[in-house]
Amino acid sequence: MSVVRQRFPRLRPFVAGVALAAASFAAQAQNLQQLYEAARNYDATYLAVRAQTEAAQARLAQSGALRLPTVGLNASATRGGSDIPEYEVTVTNPVSGLPETKTVPSARGYGNVNQAGITARQPLYNKANSETIAQAEKAYEVAIADLESAEQDLIVRLALAYFDVLAAEDTLATTRANKKAVTEALASAKRNFEVGTATITDTREAQSRFDLVSAQEIAGLNDLASKRAALDTLVGRSGVTPRPFALPIVIPPLVRNNVDEWLTNADADSPVLRRARLAYEIAQLETEKARAGHLPTLDIVGTLSTNHNSGIVGAGTGSAQIPGLFKNGTIGVQLNWPLFAGFAVQNRVKETLSLTEKTRNDLDGARRSVALGTRQAFFGVESGRALVKALEAAESSSKLALEATEVGFKVGVRVALDVLNAQTTLFQTQRDLAKARYDLVNGSFRLYQASGQLKPEDVAAVTRLLAP
Repeated sequence: MSVVRQRFPRLRPFVAGVALAAASFAAQAQNLQQLYEAARNYDATYLAVRAQTEAAQARLAQSGALRLPTVGLNASATRGGSDIPEYEVTVTNPVSGLPETKTVPSARGYGNVNQAGITARQPLYNKANSETIAQAEKAYEVAIADLESAEQDLIVRLALAYFDVLAAEDTLATTRANKKAVTEALASAKRNFEVGTATITDTREAQSRFDLVSAQEIAGLNDLASKRAALDTLVGRSGVTPRPFALPIVIPPLVRNNVDEWLTNADADSPVLRRARLAYEIAQLETEKARAGHLPTLDIVGTLSTNHNSGIVGAGTGSAQIPGLFKNGTIGVQLNWPLFAGFAVQNRVKETLSLTEKTRNDLDGARRSVALGTRQAFFGVESGRALVKALEAAESSSKLALEATEVGFKVGVRVALDVLNAQTTLFQTQRDLAKARYDLVNGSFRLYQASGQLKPEDVAAVTRLLAP
């Protein structure tokens, strides 16, 4: 069974919707999955977090270099000269065999020194580097958690914009249906007034209702244009028309009726809590790294160099260069053990301990915030389901009331205004019911987001409930 099908049952209690006049929009419409894929490649907020995650991955790779050897190449070329003063030397006469003094005249010498070498260092023990690498690994996990949070936020924002457009279309369709009924009532009132079977009051009331519904239609058009612009901006397309939910609409009961089960899953799955826990662990590693300031480091160090000297440079000094080609190589172990650093290490440890306490409190705060958000979202979904049921009953009652009012109008016990009021009540109830169903779907997404369990697969699960 696919992942989507495994996750689908837990969304069934939440997915439902209605479109009072959405069938006319379905021909060129896009479903939720298509728009989600578009938003993932366009939304600037999500793309920024994804780029940040890629940067964290690169930083993790950089930290691995602390375990690997470093090799450097160095080279130099110099030219120098030396003035050699006149001096006396004692030599043995080869004939007499007696010592005698000779004077060596002054001279000036020049020489070139060309040097090239390679230096390599391999860390053997460095506690601070080990903690830095561990921190980089945790930081990458934090970036992954941030990416999950951004993806969940994108799903919720897309669903809200998607169903806002559908709700605005339903509102406009309801207003136009109401306007049509009011127009017919106004025409009927005018005819009845002309033939003397109705008073001018009926005509003026119908005209007032017509003017009001005309203003509502203008507001509905503006609202729909605004909602569509918001959806277009989110997905990077123009003229987006979302698909409505398929009929008939059935809202199954919740799979988890106990809020404590949601809280248990939230503690295990929430990327917000995972990020807070990782921040606490990173702070603890920072304390260990600070304490490593008193610990020794041990490295293998090796050098290999070649020197070529021509002439004499630095005559009369301890660094005189002798003509010729020389090769030198060294290898050894280097120990570095800090003994005293002016109490910098101790104070750094105190600072990191305080910061660790801060992250621990942040973790506690995150737990409480996630628990509160999950509870509020759960109760919101429960309340939404109850509201949908109540509005479904109200819709049935409004239909019966409208039928009875129409019968009463035909037999003369009700006036045209009563029929208009009954029609308006029915239209408003249907509009409110459609909005409640959309809010229930959005509430389900928010519940899964609050508990940290919202996944991209859930978008596909909801998409399967849309009209083809």
